[in-house]
Amino acid sequence: MTPADLSRTVLGAVRRAVEEGALRGPVPERVKVERSRPGGSGDYATNAALRLAREAGMPAREVAEVLSGALARHPGIAGVEISGPGFLNITLAADTRHALVREVLSRGIRYGRGSGMADQIHHYHHRPDVRAAVTADAVRRLLRAQGALVRISCDRAEPAWAPLGATPDALGTPPVALPELRPVPVDVSADELLRRFGPDATRWALLRPAGHDRARPDDGLLVQNEGNPLFRVRYAHARSRALLRNAADLGFTTGPAADEEGAAYEEGADARPADAAASALLTALGDHPTALESAARLRAPDRVARHLEATADALLGFQHTVLPTGDEKPSATHRSRLALAEAAGTVLAGGLALLGISAPEHL
Repeated sequence: MTPADLSRTVLGAVRRAVEEGALRGPVPERVKVERSRPGGSGDYATNAALRLAREAGMPAREVAEVLSGALARHPGIAGVEISGPGFLNITLAADTRHALVREVLSRGIRYGRGSGMADQIHHYHHRPDVRAAVTADAVRRLLRAQGALVRISCDRAEPAWAPLGATPDALGTPPVALPELRPVPVDVSADELLRRFGPDATRWALLRPAGHDRARPDDGLLVQNEGNPLFRVRYAHARSRALLRNAADLGFTTGPAADEEGAAYEEGADARPADAAASALLTALGDHPTALESAARLRAPDRVARHLEATADALLGFQHTVLPTGDEKPSATHRSRLALAEAAGTVLAGGLALLGISAPEHL
């Protein structure tokens, strides 16, 4: 169960409580669910009860008790605790972790994309600046991935934008004022950026900083070590594919057995390092749909780049546990871990595609 799934589950519990008369007031359009903070209980937490309390005419803790009972009956939820004035702390059932990996592998690079903005139409204009053009293209990709219709216009386009994939849908001054995408301009021409860095590194350099921060492309973009975030993300993707090739050489693949053994997904105080690494990676995969939706809603491609860095770091910390070592024979645990690594590589490839950046199989 992803955060987006859990948010919908909580929203459904609110709707049922209102329909059954247990709560009064309007049903909100969305409910925020976030990872529990260090030291907190459960996998996720929500302040939905506090938000609903005033309209319901009830103390927030009583609202939380109503929602807690409904959520605890959901098959994907292992338990719900109420803390403080009415926060709900939700622990997911163990099999939801297997289901998450299966969902990623089933949907492929489309995992995390949705239809939550299917009823929206967006038309943006940007100035004739290479960073604005690349940002507009990335925003267009992100919004379309959530089901929205998007049109990008600019007064004029430069030929060098085409190799960067940054082609407006329309040229010229719009007849009416449109919302503008206005990242801080970069003081280097598109031609110079392409000559020095190529399209992939150029797009990363322009999209990775937040729009209100200045982009500073430098030769560090071309360094092939883990100090370069772009290299680290693409290297992690390539490692996931290498693990699949290496596993095939050892005579095993992912498959049904990956669902039979939970060792790759165990958590808790006694968890082994491999289990802790798997947990961190599962968290990153589960957060992927929320990261994409948030980036689209806020028109902030930098959020996707940062999430990919976190996913890559989690995969690189996990990769050493995937293959058998020494005299070990491939087991269900190894198949399970291989499936998780493959899912992580899939998420990285999908995220890079939305930024317009390639994900090589070999580096």
